[in-house]
Amino acid sequence: MSDDRSMAADGRLVLSISGMTCGGCANTVKRLLSAVPGVTAVDVDLAGGRAEVAGSARGADLIAAVEAGGFDAALPG
Repeated sequence: MSDDRSMAADGRLVLSISGMTCGGCANTVKRLLSAVPGVTAVDVDLAGGRAEVAGSARGADLIAAVEAGGFDAALPG
């Protein structure tokens, strides 16, 4: 994984996600992230506007997948 500052305590990569307004949006973001090669688990927090991703996928690939779905994503920090 890339940037240590965006790692959660358990080793997951944390992304800030904006543009999610409902549970359907959160499910879409989860589906988009889950489709990225190397992703083994995804947890999307609608209220917190973030996603935690486990696996070996690069942050840039995760951001590109979310943005291709019409949402904004960034590595915090």
